[in-house]
Amino acid sequence: MRLTLVDGRTIEWTPAAEADEAGARVGVVCYGREVTAEVAAEKQAQIEHAALRAFLSHLPTVVSVFDREGTYMLLEGKGLEAIGIAPNQFVGQNAFDLYGKSESAEFIRRGLAGDVMPMTVLEEYGTWENWHIPVPEGSDAGLVTITIDATATRVRERELLEKIELIERQQRVIRELSTPIIEVWEGILALPIIGLVDSVRTAEIMDSLLQHVGRMRARHAILDMTGIEVVDTSTANHLISMIRAIRLLGAEGVITGINPGIAQTIVTLGVDLRGIQVFATLRQALKYCIGAKEAKAATT
Repeated sequence: MRLTLVDGRTIEWTPAAEADEAGARVGVVCYGREVTAEVAAEKQAQIEHAALRAFLSHLPTVVSVFDREGTYMLLEGKGLEAIGIAPNQFVGQNAFDLYGKSESAEFIRRGLAGDVMPMTVLEEYGTWENWHIPVPEGSDAGLVTITIDATATRVRERELLEKIELIERQQRVIRELSTPIIEVWEGILALPIIGLVDSVRTAEIMDSLLQHVGRMRARHAILDMTGIEVVDTSTANHLISMIRAIRLLGAEGVITGINPGIAQTIVTLGVDLRGIQVFATLRQALKYCIGAKEAKAATT
């Protein structure tokens, strides 16, 4: 019998019969010993056991315990339902005999050797994530392996990646639509630039424009800045770089659509536009390009 004292200690009482010299029972002697630490340990073990039962019974997991030779000592968990294995079905069987030289056998062998490593298994039952928990010396058990059914997680990951890829494709389409390259006349391309022009977008625009100039053997490219609201030093330098790159392909770059605010900013920044044809409207720029084209044709 156990009694808990006011100060919290627990005493375990054990009765024993007291007999005289003739062997007749004359009374009872009670021996008591303090078991406070044992009681606390038992309660903690009960809590841990309840937590483990809840873990194994409700989550898609499998817990395997092996002795130091690789023989199953325990095999439990709700995850067994998905693969059609009964709890403790392999208890008493050696994993190396069951799995031969497979990846699973090597995983268990390395765990018994003390290696801590994860392993992902892809099979007909889904995707399973595995982890080792080596057991210190002094116990019959040598290794605990926790296996979690990650099939649903992997499906969500694939769906998320597919959505990201779709968004990236849509963004590429939007960028292409925001900077269409149009052949407005034979040998004359027009590039309406809309929105913010940063280093990344400029590189994409330049690459696309240069490819069009080279493929279509264009002689003029009109950069229409009507859709640009803000110009800073970086944006202006990017535009100048595009004009110079166009020249290297034997074509002429023309700028149009600079509004008063941008003009003032360009002057303030000290951007040098000498040697570059600049027009107020696309119509004027197109007229210049057609005239230059006809003049060149007349001299040849």
